[in-house]
Order: sequence, then structure tokens, then C-alpha cells
Amino acid sequence: MITLKEALTLSKEELKKFKDDLKAQIEANPALNAYIDVKNVGEGVPIAIKDNIQVKDWSVTSASSILQGYIAPYNATVINKLTEAGLSPFGRVNMDEFAMGSTTESSFYGKTLNPINPEYVPGGSSGGSAAAVGAGLAIAALGSDTGGSIRQPAAFCGIVGMKPTYGRVSRFGLGAYASSLDQIGPLTQNVEDAAILYDIISGSCEKDSTNALKDDKVTPSLNAQRKLRIAILPDYLENANQDIKTAYEKAVDALKSQGHTIVEKEMPNAKYDISAYYITATAEATTNLARYDGIRYGNRVEEKILKRLFQKQEVKVLVMKLNAVSCWGILYSQVVTMKHTM
Repeated sequence: MITLKEALTLSKEELKKFKDDLKAQIEANPALNAYIDVKNVGEGVPIAIKDNIQVKDWSVTSASSILQGYIAPYNATVINKLTEAGLSPFGRVNMDEFAMGSTTESSFYGKTLNPINPEYVPGGSSGGSAAAVGAGLAIAALGSDTGGSIRQPAAFCGIVGMKPTYGRVSRFGLGAYASSLDQIGPLTQNVEDAAILYDIISGSCEKDSTNALKDDKVTPSLNAQRKLRIAILPDYLENANQDIKTAYEKAVDALKSQGHTIVEKEMPNAKYDISAYYITATAEATTNLARYDGIRYGNRVEEKILKRLFQKQEVKVLVMKLNAVSCWGILYSQVVTMKHTM
């Protein structure tokens, strides 16, 4: 697969042929289930789009049966930025339902496989994005990251994934999970492509009140010869299996061999990370998903009595699950706090 940097030099005629060939390759690999469908907007470089990012006139469902039939009436800001830069949304890729998951197995469209080993999961929730790039079925893709949903599947599929700093990429047009944590970001074949795609989608947006309103670029600052001081956290590997530990050690040795300085550090409060994340994420998700009530959004159930209508809505089950997880996060936080104060 050619890189994004290389693709940006292709002519319109070359891009058209490339897209035709790419679509044929995607259709020849249905078992991977990275793509939900393959549509194209414009004549630019094809970029796969996660199913929770609005593309005008596309079906955008967040991989849920609740949103079957919903057609996006507008473009997300990142989509407008793509097309303005000569790139094209190309194909809707699979994900965990409403971006809540880490395996891409909870999708209405079925599970996505890992392109390296189909016996393993591709990660999630941006598993379709990562699998498409990892399988050579996409030059690059957009995903969304709340608590690792770009970075984790990128690692599982052997590619580069980046969660931008909050506010640097507009969330306008992104299906909300946890609004204070969500960010759209790039999944690419290499670091340079990630920087290029990030520079394209980042920047000011008046439609997002949390946007940083900054337009500086990172690609000009890339320097492969620069030597870095890199912190590692050995404590995080205490419960990992030996294969993970061995791979981690090889990565550290590779960095040292390139002249980088490795420093061991500790994060003593990391034990609270999961509980803090679940309390925040599930509370915000419960609020954000309440709109999918089958009345304003989502599949409508015909029922004359309001109570019965609500009882039949799929979102009721979803919200109940979120509340249960939120309660678990609060309980876990209390248990950890008691353990370390006794």
C-alpha cells in the first residue's frame, strides 16, 4: 500500500484507478469485515471513515441497530477539512457499538478480524479503521479515541494511531460517547503520515465550543535524527505475560540503540485511573445516549402508551448497562480508596 505522502502526489486519473482497484480489493476480502460499505466523496486521496463521524448523505449508525436508517444531513468539521485538502472520505469502517468497547465485537455489523492474526481481535473501538489500514485496504483512516480507542487497535494491528490533545481536532459531527474525553484522530501506516493527516484535520472550528482555536502544524517539526529523553513505566508490566514483557524490552532496546535516553519513572496514582475513567465516561455516555429514545432519534416503535413505548426501546437496555458500569466504577473507586487508607 502506498503511503499518504505518496498518494498526495497522484493525479486525478491515477487516483481514480487506485480507488477502483482498492474497492475491488475490499470487496475481495469480506471476511475481515473492516468495511461496512464503500462509498466515495470527491476525487481526492481515499481515507476510511469510522461509522460515528458524519459524512453528508451517508448512513452513519455508530454500528448500532438503533440508528439504522439515519442519514447524515451534514459533514463533520474533519470531513470538510479533508475535502478542502484534496482528500476523499472513502468507505465507512466498523467499530464497537457507540464506540463502547475494545474489541470491535459488539458491532451490529458483526465482528472485525485482526489482519495479522484472525484468531485475535483487532482492538477497539476503532477496530475497523485499524484493521483496514493494517490489512493494506486503506491508505489511512479516521477513528475516535475516548479511553484508548485509536491507540489500542493501532497497536493490535501493527500501525500508527494518535489521539490528539483535547481540543486540537474539532468534535463537531462526531457521535458523542464521553464529551470531555472524545477526540478524532488519524490511523496510518507510519508516523509521518499520522502527522500529515493530523495537520489536515486539526485547527480552528467555531462550531465546537471546546476547540483550542490553534492552527499550528506539526509536520514541519518532524526530525528523525532528534534524540529524545523517553520515560518508561516498568510497574505497568507487573501483571503482563512474558510475550508482552519480551516485546516491551525489545522496543526499549531498539530506542536505546538509536541513541535515545531511557528513564524509568513511576506513576503512583495510576491505580485510580480505571475507576476515574469509568465514572466520567459512563456518566457522560448515559447523558449523550439518552437522545436515542426512539422518538427523537433511532428506530421508532409504534405504541400509544408512553410507558410501553419506552419499555420497548433498545436504548433502555443500553442506558441500564451504562448505569450499572458507572455504579461499578464508583464502587471500585471506594474500595481502592479504603484499601490504601487502612
